[in-house]
Amino acid sequence: MLLAVTSFAASTVTPGMATNPQPSLSWENETQDTWHGCKRHLFKINGLTAWVVEPKQPLPGNPWSWCLEFPDAFTERCAAPALLERGFFHAHIAVGNTFGCPAAIRSFNAFYEALTAKGLSPKPVLIGISRGGLYSYRWAAENPGKVAAIYGDAPVCDFKSWPAGKGKGDGSKGDWETLLRCYEFKDEAEALAYPGNPIDVLRPLADAKVPLIHVVGDTDTAVPVAENTAILEQRYKALGGTIQVIHKPNVGHHPHGLEDPTPVVNFLLKAVGTNTPAKS
Repeated sequence: MLLAVTSFAASTVTPGMATNPQPSLSWENETQDTWHGCKRHLFKINGLTAWVVEPKQPLPGNPWSWCLEFPDAFTERCAAPALLERGFFHAHIAVGNTFGCPAAIRSFNAFYEALTAKGLSPKPVLIGISRGGLYSYRWAAENPGKVAAIYGDAPVCDFKSWPAGKGKGDGSKGDWETLLRCYEFKDEAEALAYPGNPIDVLRPLADAKVPLIHVVGDTDTAVPVAENTAILEQRYKALGGTIQVIHKPNVGHHPHGLEDPTPVVNFLLKAVGTNTPAKS
């Protein structure tokens, strides 16, 4: 697939725990299985199912990727197995269809504290797929010093675009009604005036020098680029932030990711201070 790439130099974030020993991961009443050939620990946080996968050989500082929603969608294309192979831990907590609302943020905070207490890096890489863009940017905006980088894949950056459908996109009436309830908005007018969408909360991330990378399909009608990533890109650059956008011509919302996720993997490796690039 031919990719058009708008590129900016990625910032290097030095891991905060570069000499940290390999963590000993265990939780009360946990179960274990395998995920893409590596050991996975499954446990509960705030009553929610959570998990973390151990790489066979962790990188110094114990970096980890955190997929905030859809961890099993287009997984190979969305970089997580490749990062795991390179030495990242990989993690997820299932907060359900909650759109990054305050209750979800509280569970994300508890999850982050649980994993970093075990010795994982204090600055994970966030992966925001589709509506996961709301999850990742909402949490990152409240915790900018705890983020190494954000990888958004066709990410929702403004819920007025999706699920509200107030622009040119398809929208989703049922999801919009669910979002209104999750955020406890009194009515639609309050939701549309909300100042906390990803496109609105970029300054803390720019000030913290968090590098961003997005992969988008240029013919996406569910999460139109012009109403989401394009606005975020323009605003982040205006704030002095680092962002790289990889465009997929003639591709819609699906499939997510890239046939060869190496460009994303290399961006994220650099973001955590590992300068040896992955090979295609």
